[in-house]
Amino acid sequence: MKSLLQTTDEWMRKRLRVKTRFEKLQSLGIQKQKAWEYANTRKGYWRISNSPILSKALGNNILKGLGFLFFSDYYRQMTA
Repeated sequence: MKSLLQTTDEWMRKRLRVKTRFEKLQSLGIQKQKAWEYANTRKGYWRISNSPILSKALGNNILKGLGFLFFSDYYRQMTA
């Protein structure tokens, strides 16, 4: 169960990151050139969602700060 929930968390975080575009990337502190490159890439959303620049812009701590609950954290709380 623990492994399944961790995998589900990874998938969920990837899914949350795919909607970010140029202005949002800049507002999160990404340099203008890099933000433009990633906002206009020909690669699909899913493929770029786990890129280093998006992982930096929308790290796990930021997602938690936005109120997203990670299943694996909840599982750890329940089994502790």
